[in-house]
Amino acid sequence: MTIQGIQDKIREGDYGFSEHAVKRMIKRAISRKEVEEAVLQGEIIEEYPKDKYSPSCLVHGKTEKGRDLHVQVSLPPVVVVITAYDPDPKEWIDFKIRR
Repeated sequence: MTIQGIQDKIREGDYGFSEHAVKRMIKRAISRKEVEEAVLQGEIIEEYPKDKYSPSCLVHGKTEKGRDLHVQVSLPPVVVVITAYDPDPKEWIDFKIRR
């Protein structure tokens, strides 16, 4: 699994958001632009090949303003943002490895 296919879909605007992601993003004050920024310069830190609805992965990236975000996305051909959140430094080493 590579980040390139996901980033291509984001660049093309060919992706969507789950209802869960929209609710969480509103609650956490995470914008669509921030999700795009984080994914476009991010890296896959966890893979979920047997996720509940379809294979997905967790991407860690930073926004242009330096905000660390985790974005869970389904894998191409249909890319959907499943959730997005600010990683808790108590739970992550460098926001990339679970403690």
